[in-house]
Amino acid sequence: MAALQTPVCEFNLPASDFSLPGIDGRNWTLQQCRGRNGLVVMFICNHCPYVKAVIERIVRDTRDLVQLGINSVAIMSNDPHDYPEDSFENMRAIANKLNMPFPYLLDETQDVAKAYGAVCTPDFFGYNKDLRLQYRGRLDASRKDTAPENVRRELFDAMALIADTGTGPAEQVPSIGCSIKWRAVPL
Repeated sequence: MAALQTPVCEFNLPASDFSLPGIDGRNWTLQQCRGRNGLVVMFICNHCPYVKAVIERIVRDTRDLVQLGINSVAIMSNDPHDYPEDSFENMRAIANKLNMPFPYLLDETQDVAKAYGAVCTPDFFGYNKDLRLQYRGRLDASRKDTAPENVRRELFDAMALIADTGTGPAEQVPSIGCSIKWRAVPL
């Protein structure tokens, strides 16, 4: 598994629209996912050790962000044929187990990941209320192992700033994770 870092934030880049099936049996669009003060779009999967190290913190932070008017959505873009742990059924199982407070969507064609320029899991995109990019950084200092409990909540802090001011922090540390598992032959 190749570890990749996310590119720097392209401030004010508009969020790309999507309509994807969720593990709850309905299709979700960008507009249905957004909160009154913004949206976190995250590319995650089930098998990646970087995601596994922070998934409980993702659930905690996204739950706390709802109180600030920031909603979240998780998108799984890996090819589940090569990575069965990332299958739709397993997405549903992990979401139910963790009681995820956000839609968990399947990007089967991988078109949404390409539209966003996602490169790894986890890959976080933080948008303001106008759906303009303000954050492209990490959740916290965790890597393949979970960072200590008292570590700074970088994504949460950035999104709290965005909810308050509409603008993200100038200093952002890139996320790191497993590369997205692209299909050899597109659908």
